[in-house]
Amino acid sequence: MKTAEKISEGTNYTTVSVGKMGELSEHTLVLGPGIEIPGKVFIGGALQATGAEISFQSFAPGTETGFLHTHKTHEELYVFVSGHGEFQVDGEIFTVSEGDTVRVAPNGKRAVRNTGNEPLVMICIQYKAHTFNESDAKDGEILNGKVTW
Repeated sequence: MKTAEKISEGTNYTTVSVGKMGELSEHTLVLGPGIEIPGKVFIGGALQATGAEISFQSFAPGTETGFLHTHKTHEELYVFVSGHGEFQVDGEIFTVSEGDTVRVAPNGKRAVRNTGNEPLVMICIQYKAHTFNESDAKDGEILNGKVTW
């Protein structure tokens, strides 16, 4: 079973690789005895992320999550990298494909499935809801000095 690989780290960063998107099916997320999700890998812990969890997932053609789920306090962003499928939130079903992003509030009952002929690949970013405000959008600072490579 493939796992996320730490590439590099320093005082203010960590770099992790899950490998090529076409190889995500080599990952398996083990949730407990007899509960495994093929093609899924979490990287938040490996990255030492402090404000979000991030996962990569690949659905083979004709596969799906197989269950609905919600969260107690976490909102999720699903970013679709390749493929075609359907997403369901609270019984509403809509198509998703490369370039689409779906935000789901904690209470949204969600599931996804691949309806295409190639893998449906997505990145999911999970974070505590209602913690980002307008002033946070202005948090970045442009620094003086020239970038040197």
